[in-house]
Amino acid sequence: MQKLIHGLHRFQREIVAKDREFFSRLAEGQRPETLFITCSDSRISPNLLTQTRPGELFIVRNAGNLIPPHRPMAGGEAATIEYAIRALGVRDIIVCGHSHCGAMAGLLDPASTEKLPAMRQWLSHAERTKELIEKSYGHLEGPARVAAAIQENVLVQMENLRTHPAVAEALAEHRIQLHGWVYKLEKGSVYAYDPDLDEFDQVSTTEPSLANGPALEI
Repeated sequence: MQKLIHGLHRFQREIVAKDREFFSRLAEGQRPETLFITCSDSRISPNLLTQTRPGELFIVRNAGNLIPPHRPMAGGEAATIEYAIRALGVRDIIVCGHSHCGAMAGLLDPASTEKLPAMRQWLSHAERTKELIEKSYGHLEGPARVAAAIQENVLVQMENLRTHPAVAEALAEHRIQLHGWVYKLEKGSVYAYDPDLDEFDQVSTTEPSLANGPALEI
């Protein structure tokens, strides 16, 4: 805890003090253009990953970057999605999974969640992902099987997003775009789903050595 307190002091001294005008503007309201849905995993920092400042991303985080399909009794994810689209007017929604995801490993190995009943229930929102893995990836084992689940889960959650009225409405009116990403922790690289190729390709950069990287291996 003391480390966090020291961090707060450093933040106030070295960050806020040097840009008080920026933080004053934040108090006037938020105008993010992107809803960023990702995992609760402590190794992921959406703002660090995208090099964005406070106020630029509206973020949803939970175990496994899951979006329950629309239902009459709306949960926190549904309320946040609706607010992002109808109140804030975001233009893009990103569902970002990541390599070495514990939630996906747990999904494929129910025994590992035996003492985590809440987690097991939560992972039911990824049951479609598990079905796809069992049907189409029976030849994979271990880390490769988990990697396949991570990718497929991003696509499944994007489909779940489409069931939400606010999302369906905005898509029909061409006000938003959906994006599927997988962040590879060990490389710091991001792979985006290309619907035309039906695969995840490394996001191009301005650096020639990094542009047009290979598809994400599973």
